[in-house]
Amino acid sequence: MSDVAPSPQSVEASLVVDNAFVVDKVNPRLFGSFVEHLGRCVYEGIYEPGHPKADEEGFRQDVIDLVRELGVTTIRYPGGNFVSGYRWEDGVGPKEQRPRRLDLAWHSTETNQFGLHEMVAWLNKVGGNELMEAVNLGTRGLEEALDLLEYANIPSGTALSEQRRANGSDKPFDIRMWCLGNEMDGPWQTGHKNAEDYGTLAASVAAGMRMIDPDVELVVCGSSAHGMPTFGSWEETVLEKTYNDVDFISCHAYYQPENGDMASFLASGVDMDGFIRDVAATIDATKARLKSDHKVYISFDEWNVWYQNAEASQTAKGIGNWPVAPHLLEDVYSVADAVVFGDLLITLLKNADRVHAASLAQLVNVIAPIMTEAGGDAWRQTTFFPFALTSKYAKNGTVLAPKLDSAQHHTERFGDVDTVNAVAVRGEDGSMTVFAVNRSLEQTAQFTVSLPDDGAYSTVEAQTLHDDDINAKNTVDDQNRVGMQTNTSAAISDGKVSITLSPVSWTAIHIA
Repeated sequence: MSDVAPSPQSVEASLVVDNAFVVDKVNPRLFGSFVEHLGRCVYEGIYEPGHPKADEEGFRQDVIDLVRELGVTTIRYPGGNFVSGYRWEDGVGPKEQRPRRLDLAWHSTETNQFGLHEMVAWLNKVGGNELMEAVNLGTRGLEEALDLLEYANIPSGTALSEQRRANGSDKPFDIRMWCLGNEMDGPWQTGHKNAEDYGTLAASVAAGMRMIDPDVELVVCGSSAHGMPTFGSWEETVLEKTYNDVDFISCHAYYQPENGDMASFLASGVDMDGFIRDVAATIDATKARLKSDHKVYISFDEWNVWYQNAEASQTAKGIGNWPVAPHLLEDVYSVADAVVFGDLLITLLKNADRVHAASLAQLVNVIAPIMTEAGGDAWRQTTFFPFALTSKYAKNGTVLAPKLDSAQHHTERFGDVDTVNAVAVRGEDGSMTVFAVNRSLEQTAQFTVSLPDDGAYSTVEAQTLHDDDINAKNTVDDQNRVGMQTNTSAAISDGKVSITLSPVSWTAIHIA
């Protein structure tokens, strides 16, 4: 006979919301995404001339409509690993004169039929989006970065600005946010460097770019994962060299179940939160050591669920095999994946005082919320829904300090974790939205939200992402299998909201 008592079928959690305790206003850049020349993200994704729904410039209107619905703000472009071998000049000028190049990062052929001008034109059609441009510090350096900035941002009167005008863009692109390379700590990166060499290069590029445009906002490369062997020491060295000339340091993180450990996977937000706190501590220590008044924030410009060892993520090799826009990294996301994804969004919001930009990697087809078929449909993955609702309700809001009290459960990787993770965001109109995730595989959570004591809130609407089959997915053959459902258990009384959260679920509770 066992001495271990069975776990209860239901647990409790509560959140106290107080307008007096503010984390920070949400920077709209927190809802950025990422378009890399990788697989079918660009070609057959956002750009497919000849598609029945493509416009005169080759942009798929069905994808534009979904991107608008998703609520994306900033687009990081053109990479990613791709940028470390990219010559930006290849992607401008007459298309018939653009060279085809080998892309070493993803063992593909780049046709360069889509480049900087096309990206700016596409963003203008989507509307309300900001370009976040990355420069190649892998195979290139200072001169090429300065040339690109001059081409993009100087109005006229120089060789490169006049070249842009001759290529069809009379007005400058006025790109504000720039990435100084990508994942330069990674041995897989073309032109990988150690922290000392990269920090020295990034410092010279940052200083040079500010000589052309003093108001650019620059992102220096941090560690490409929390578990990198050089994590911590990399940030310390790079920030020491660049601190006063940069505005952000990057974080990248991808999550997947390890050895079938679903309980730990559902608590991935714990790792992301620790990553942010560790980098923030290094920023603070560097600022103090340099006696600087300058502020550096975190750009979490790659984050997602990604099954890196799955067949979809494998790149074909071979001297004679350099395909154009191959099917790569086309993960099909489940309900469980979307719940983890929603938990990561909650974690980013809870750290809104330190994370002032973030980019969901990526936007279309490649580990993406939007999928397309060549010549066919476009549809929403399960991860589409948490992003769209969080962007809708939180984009211009204010994060309130999360006074959360939750039952806990044990995980192999993170020890005891909160079963419910939640955050509250006050909207510009005074409404309140609470985003909550139940990380438990088995237990329902009875969740209570105590509202500010001003009597202003009287109605509640809740939408939940949940399915009895946590492996349910949206596919080309069943595009609407998973979606948001009205949570009819939500009720408001005497300044409190009560709601039932199903196991493995993500919920948006809007209180007006």
